[in-house]
Amino acid sequence: MSYLQTPAEDSLYDADREAMGYVPNYTKVFALNPEVYAAWQQLNGAIKQSMDLRRYELATLAAARRLRSSYCGLAHGKVLRDRFYDAGTVQAIATDHTTADLDPADVAVIDFAERVAADATAITETDIDELREHGLSDSEIFQVVLAAAARCFFSTVLDAAGTEPDVEFRASLDPALRDALTFGRPVANG
Repeated sequence: MSYLQTPAEDSLYDADREAMGYVPNYTKVFALNPEVYAAWQQLNGAIKQSMDLRRYELATLAAARRLRSSYCGLAHGKVLRDRFYDAGTVQAIATDHTTADLDPADVAVIDFAERVAADATAITETDIDELREHGLSDSEIFQVVLAAAARCFFSTVLDAAGTEPDVEFRASLDPALRDALTFGRPVANG
């Protein structure tokens, strides 16, 4: 589950049990500092609210892949599969997004989000101009920056704490897709 000793019970767990039927390992880790978790939820909610959800998920998956975050890769790959694409397309996005038959603007967003996650200091005005050429406004570009940067925080916290992706991913994703989305830590065994 995690390298850290997490609370056996916490008030955070009730909402997850009701919404998902289980308590995710990330919630257990954040139960060590619920104020930070609440701030994360508020920040992430604000980013998602002002952004197209599909684009948010693509940018988030791209950042997760670059950060080698299995937890975030699995979670956001599942959302992409459940809401926007078939499993084969998500698998292609996860392994080589240039083969996934995506719109050129989506490919550019994924490339950009990966570069933000890898080294934000390497971003140049040319990178921004490329997104503008694909029709993104400066506000939309900033939303991609926010999505990738926020993923850097969340993924880093989970991986530094040794948080394993939830065992539920074993049942909710077919093995090929699960393997493609497992960029780092393996899924928990149960």
